[in-house]
Amino acid sequence: MQNTPVSSLVGEEYEVEVGPVAHGGHCIARTEGGRVLFVRHALPGERVRVRVTEGEETSRFLRADAVEILEASKDRIEAPCPFAGPGKCGGCDWQHAKPGAQRRLKGEVIAEQLKRLAGLTPEEAGWDGTVVPAEGDKLPAGQVPQWRTRVQYAVDAEGRAGLRKHRSHEVEVIDHCMIAAEGVSELGIEQRAWEGMASIEAVAATGSQDRQVILTPRPGARLPLVELDKPVSVLRVEEKDGGVHRVHGRPFVRERADGRTHRVGNGGFWQVHPKAADTLVTAVMQGLLPRKGETALDLYCGVGLFAGALADRLGDQGAVLGIESGKRAVEDARHNLADFPRVRIEQGKVESVLPRTGITDVDLIVLDPPRAGAGKDTVRHLSALSARRIAYVACDPAALARDLAYFREGGYRVRTLRAFDLFPMTHHVECVAILEPVK
Repeated sequence: MQNTPVSSLVGEEYEVEVGPVAHGGHCIARTEGGRVLFVRHALPGERVRVRVTEGEETSRFLRADAVEILEASKDRIEAPCPFAGPGKCGGCDWQHAKPGAQRRLKGEVIAEQLKRLAGLTPEEAGWDGTVVPAEGDKLPAGQVPQWRTRVQYAVDAEGRAGLRKHRSHEVEVIDHCMIAAEGVSELGIEQRAWEGMASIEAVAATGSQDRQVILTPRPGARLPLVELDKPVSVLRVEEKDGGVHRVHGRPFVRERADGRTHRVGNGGFWQVHPKAADTLVTAVMQGLLPRKGETALDLYCGVGLFAGALADRLGDQGAVLGIESGKRAVEDARHNLADFPRVRIEQGKVESVLPRTGITDVDLIVLDPPRAGAGKDTVRHLSALSARRIAYVACDPAALARDLAYFREGGYRVRTLRAFDLFPMTHHVECVAILEPVK
């Protein structure tokens, strides 16, 4: 029996009315035949002509780009960046929307995820429905915050640096990224040839002059001599083990937040927006209101940002346990928190280390899990520790909403929720939820 070939719909065009925003930087529309489209470069309420970029006759939904705007939204502006638009760079999602409209769209996504996955209205989540810009980011339409202190450049076959197209390995060669922080732009990476390299990550630390590039060579390629417009340390990603190794300069950058300097080694995790670390520490501490002598957990603790903030406020009689899976991040956290004798950092996955600690109760918990969230088992364990308050820092509203539903099963309710636009021009948004036991 012969299989009938599935026919691709890529390149097909439809005229559609654009519906609501969806999680992921697109809006939902339907063809006249009722087929669902996820449309990028459109805004709710617009009438547009779309071209399918992914999908077949049998697909549950199609992905498409708005290639012609027939009736524009009042929130639409000309994208400030020449590399934004259908078929171009995939780094930004909302360059074509006014800054205030971008934050509104993100708020709608959060509200929809809370309702669908946690059964919560904004009021029940203690949220006023707004997404707050970071300090200094409220700019007139047409101006773009330069916030990205870490930029991952891809390199094409000719050795030219650029950024990947949406859901593609193809490289959009650029001469400047508008959302890159000044410290990244001034390195001049886009003006150099990078033969033999697969990618270059550029890091510009906040609160110090430290600059770093991390090179990933193509298999068998030699490292180029790196001469950039500013002093910079150079690291490379090893082909054999994927490890990051120093070539010259410091193997770390110094980041500043909450009045402390934090060492972040080998391109390890740190919040990308220069104001993000301070914004999130403030929101977490205002929500938890730590008291002298309390005990606290900092889960997925990275290089110890929240653990240090907690230790500072809990005083000499307080104690903090941090858990982090990354080996280098644990070394950095122990170094960063060496002046707090009552802070302990354990290495390993939260779900395996936490049960081994034997901890049965704790006063405060901070968790800042990866994009997938903490998950049912970890949340169940945390709910059993009788913490008086829990701060959940989330970079993905869907994962947050799923975990909030698990916390509700464990006897916790959301006291307050705050949302911050720490990724302007993209669909990403950061939330801080404060939970307490149901009385």
